[in-house]
Amino acid sequence: MTVDAVGVARRLAPRLAARAGEYDRTGGFPVEDFAELRDAGLFGLMVPARLGGSGAGFAEYAAVAYELARGNGATALVFNMHASVTGALGAVTEELAEALGVPDEALAARDRLLAQAAAGAWYAVAMSERGAGSRLSQLATVYEPVDGGYHIKGAKSFCSGAGQADAYLVAARSGADQSVVSQFLVPATLDGLHVEPTWDSLGMRATSSHDLHVDVTVPSDTLLGGVEGLALVVAQLMPHWMVASYAAVYVGVAQAAVDAAVEHVNARRLAGLSAIRSRIGRAEACVAAAGLAVAEAARRVDEAPGETETNRWVWRAKLLAGTTAAEVAASMLEAAGTSATRRGHPLERLYRDARCGSLHPPTSDVCADWLGVATLGGDPDRDGSAPRW
Repeated sequence: MTVDAVGVARRLAPRLAARAGEYDRTGGFPVEDFAELRDAGLFGLMVPARLGGSGAGFAEYAAVAYELARGNGATALVFNMHASVTGALGAVTEELAEALGVPDEALAARDRLLAQAAAGAWYAVAMSERGAGSRLSQLATVYEPVDGGYHIKGAKSFCSGAGQADAYLVAARSGADQSVVSQFLVPATLDGLHVEPTWDSLGMRATSSHDLHVDVTVPSDTLLGGVEGLALVVAQLMPHWMVASYAAVYVGVAQAAVDAAVEHVNARRLAGLSAIRSRIGRAEACVAAAGLAVAEAARRVDEAPGETETNRWVWRAKLLAGTTAAEVAASMLEAAGTSATRRGHPLERLYRDARCGSLHPPTSDVCADWLGVATLGGDPDRDGSAPRW
């Protein structure tokens, strides 16, 4: 299936924007947005063409995420989770599968999951936990082998799309060997999944990032890769999905803040004030620079995934996107004035949404530390003060 995904996302963005304020106000999940994403075939964006998808690379994903985020950052953020799952699955080449020891039956299960995504299924990520964040090596969720599969038990937090997705990517540690971390794609229809409605946040209020309690028995083919212990390996091999997939979303949010400020300033005939023009000019330049950093990271991911300089760009992109979004949105709110702080004004929502960019794992401080260690000649994946994963 060939889809002009970027064009589709650009056309959908105004429709997403028109609904964004109400979803933010109520904290409800953007069901209409996701129905349109499904109808447009975007759930198959990262699925290989042979399985019915668009076969997009990371750069095309980033361009789609940016456009969606200009409409509604929360929608784009949840879509990012689905793209991360399907993108990582679709990136496992035959050579990589052989190197990782992935059995043929696991590859068949992967193809089935990807084909389902192309047909309209969408997947959420259940990785983070209270007290551990997204660090895979610190998870408390545990799995044990049982007849025909595995039993998984634990509690996940910040599970975007909880209660809405068709399946959840659940990360868990082996009960027999705590150093072994595996991932399972758990169907939402299984007994033993319980959503606790905990999400009432400052920003990204429409992501439904509730807690997910897991006490399920899953068949063996839900173990991604068919081999235990691949989660940490994949995090090292594909850091772009763990680190920089958020980046394009927050550049899109930052651009939306500039757009909203321009509309507000022009409507109130404030463009004659040089201080306001200067703020908008600086913001425009910062968003353009962050966008170029994301584009360069995405280009390198497609051309040379996993290489040292590629990974540096991945971490740079996340740092710059998160910092830029927060600073630009704050400046645009000041440029617009007090009236833009009223609930319901687009800039008030965008200011709150943008503030979340630096907080999404890895946080801006973690990104900066990683880059600092690398610049000083150390191993940034091993020499930090806390485990990266």
